[in-house]
Amino acid sequence: MKSKFAKRSAAMSIVVALSVLTAACGSNNGNNATENAGATASGSSGAPSPSASGAPSPSASGSAMPAATETPKEVVKSTLVLNWFAEPEHGGNFAALAKGFYKDAGFDMTLMNGGPSVSSTQIVASGKADFGMANADDILVARQEGIPIVAIATAFQKSPQALFYHKESGIKDFSDLNGHKVYVASTASFWLYMKTKFSLDKAQEMKYTGSLVNFVNDPQSVTQGYITSETYTLQQQGVEFGTLLNADSGYNIYAGVYFTTEKMIKDHPDQVKAFVEATVKGWDYYKDHSEEINPEIQKQNPDMPLEMMKFSAEKEMDFAFGGDAATNGTGTMSEARWTELQQQLKEVGVLKKVEPIENVFTLAFLPGPKT
Repeated sequence: MKSKFAKRSAAMSIVVALSVLTAACGSNNGNNATENAGATASGSSGAPSPSASGAPSPSASGSAMPAATETPKEVVKSTLVLNWFAEPEHGGNFAALAKGFYKDAGFDMTLMNGGPSVSSTQIVASGKADFGMANADDILVARQEGIPIVAIATAFQKSPQALFYHKESGIKDFSDLNGHKVYVASTASFWLYMKTKFSLDKAQEMKYTGSLVNFVNDPQSVTQGYITSETYTLQQQGVEFGTLLNADSGYNIYAGVYFTTEKMIKDHPDQVKAFVEATVKGWDYYKDHSEEINPEIQKQNPDMPLEMMKFSAEKEMDFAFGGDAATNGTGTMSEARWTELQQQLKEVGVLKKVEPIENVFTLAFLPGPKT
């Protein structure tokens, strides 16, 4: 079985190449692979809504934002490009679609599948969709390459990315990876960070193909993966394994970040606000009703069994609703976290320079702390 991490890593390499060619290109990441990339779920006709890119950057505090007006009364067609094939990591969006939250907010919303050949940042920046999803580090890289996108909320407070090892290997911490084969994408930002921080000069870096076969057959090896999917697969195969969550290394990114263009924020702040609020409402609904919504997700990704969706949904709850989200509300982000990540990417050479962090993300459209 192919690991979903493989496609994210491969897509990220494609992204960097594309973004050098044009400022209308971007990054991509992914999950559980199927063959239905590009499929859509729509509240009505499913037609994308055009938007453009290239406007002055907003403030993280919202002070430099255009004033948002009331929720749009006229229904507008809009598209959200997912960061992979439909799965529980998009549960809040499918809940917002199925329960009519997007419709109530004034949208005829289409959820477009991502995949290994689909770049959410490229599609949004080119004006073929209004909103997209990507990881926080992808957004910082995209902006460095001249793609004017802005993070407006996040699905996950921390990423479910992890390194998997065999329990018999004796590995207990990241520094124990020296002397072991590690199947990992060499261009992965988290791996560049780990190699530097934990002096992993004796780790045997192996080409990551997305298959778990090499890992399963070598009890001294390590592989990258996701808590929400590889865990299920390895348990089904009876493998005794342990995990090192990437966030615990200090590389603590936001995952499943929602973004739009600077121009969309400037020209249609009311629509951006309506989208964020409906999406947050969807996630809050999915938290307690995932088994109701999962069949809706499966319609767009029939290759993913409901049993696996149930497992993934249960595993992702703390990633989505823990941390700052527990006190500051679903989807929240912080300047400190974004600044730390930006500096980490600069230190390992992924970013050549840093820009004002208020250009990168904004809290202006979030509903606010829970009461």
